[in-house]
Amino acid sequence: MLRKRMLFLSLAAVGLVGCNQHSASPPQPKKDVIAAGNIGSRLPDFSMKDLQGRDISSTDLRGRVVLIDFWATWCQPCKKEMPGYQKLLDRYASRGFTVVGFKFDTMRDTEDPVLFAQKLGVHYPLAVATDDLKQKFGGIEGLPTTLLYDREGILRQKVIGFEYTDVIESALKPLL
Repeated sequence: MLRKRMLFLSLAAVGLVGCNQHSASPPQPKKDVIAAGNIGSRLPDFSMKDLQGRDISSTDLRGRVVLIDFWATWCQPCKKEMPGYQKLLDRYASRGFTVVGFKFDTMRDTEDPVLFAQKLGVHYPLAVATDDLKQKFGGIEGLPTTLLYDREGILRQKVIGFEYTDVIESALKPLL
């Protein structure tokens, strides 16, 4: 019985030695893929017309600090945030900052979106957020949703729900 055990252990040890062989090519380091919409993810590619009929594209935003704002005319917190984003744009556009607003179309607008923006004093590009676009940004869980990307197109801050302009400005300044 002892011999059988010793034989079994010897064969097992020889078998394990063979498992420790290295492959001919060294293992490649894994690149962590960060899901869209998560901190560290990249600004997705998009190209569309804004509500004024002008072209807007992610390629036009390269090298700039970008604030993406998902909003709706029926969203009361959006009405509070959007003028603040316009003030930030007025203050920091010359330093490479830009804002783009994507309007949700899941519910009927409470008013014409262009007139809505004009009443708020918002002049940055506004476009309709298609389902495809929402998915490119990782899905939008609530309104407003604010995404702040650095000059390399990396998401540095994400806020779901209302946030005060000075909080966004504090996150923005180091990126400029």
